[in-house]
Parts: sequence; structure tokens; C-alpha cells
Amino acid sequence: MLNGPNDFRFAAIDFETATFARDSACSIGVAFVREDGRIDLKRHLIRPPTREFRFTHIHGLSWRDVRNAPTFATVWKNLAPLVTNVRFLAAHNAPFDRGVLRACCETYGLNQPDRPFICTVRVARSVWNIRPTKLSNVCDALGIALRHHEAGSDALACARIILAAERHGWEPAWPPESISLN
Repeated sequence: MLNGPNDFRFAAIDFETATFARDSACSIGVAFVREDGRIDLKRHLIRPPTREFRFTHIHGLSWRDVRNAPTFATVWKNLAPLVTNVRFLAAHNAPFDRGVLRACCETYGLNQPDRPFICTVRVARSVWNIRPTKLSNVCDALGIALRHHEAGSDALACARIILAAERHGWEPAWPPESISLN
């Protein structure tokens, strides 16, 4: 159970999108990592701005699954206070998830969280030299359970990658910089 926003060190976030449009989030998973390493997972279906779905073959979601789901604005209203107070956000291929978050906030007129992003692709490459670094590859190499392209499972796996890297001696530069894949 989430007790308050200051209980968390970082959050790992993952989006699934309906189309190529960055604001077409149809699912979000956020794994909030407590100071003691415990993880609280939140996952939500999201009704995107249009009924179009192009990526059902990837994540299994269709308009039928999300047509009665809340919009991003409604979902984010509950998540934003928690995300705003974490030290950083982690995502696998962070530029994608950062772009989806930015686009969704812009579409709904919401403030974006001013938190740096750490990319677990970069972490996996620098800490363990894992290549290729698709999320499934990294999870296989580290023995992390994954139901790929389910936003909650992807976010949870991403959080576990950061925790494993910390056990391996990795620390984010402080303050963490937004990391791109370049």
C-alpha cells in the first residue's frame, strides 16, 4: 500500500501505446521503489485520444480493452504526486517513455514531472556489458521475470534492473542526468 510520496527513492515507468502517436498511451505501469527496496506497483489501462490501434499485435490491447478506461489525465492525477517526489525515473529505452509522458501531458494540459530519467538500456550496457539490450535480453541475463509488453511487468523489471545494478556497485550520477541512447 502506498503511504506517501516521500517513501520512494525512484520510480520505473513503462508505457504501451496504441499507435505511433506519442500521446496514444493505452497502458501505464509504474513501479515505486521504497527506501528499503520494496516495490509498489501501479498499472492502469488508459483510453487514448482516438480509437485507432496499430500495436495490438505487440501488447495485446485493443480499443475494446480500453474504451471504458480513464483517460491519461485521470490516471495521471493519482500518479503525479507520487512521481513528482521521487529522485529519478527509470525506463528501458528512456527516450521513448519520456516522450510518451511529455506528449500525454501536453495533450491534456498537465505539468510534466521535473524528474531526471535514467535509461536501463544504458545501465545494462555499462554495468554488465549486456548486448543486445532489449528488455527481454536484459531480464534473461539477470534472471528477472518478465511478461514483455505488459506495462506493469515491464516497469517492475526495469525497477529490478536498477536494484540489481545498485547491488553490483552502480550509482547514478547525482543529480542524475537525463540519459539518451546516443
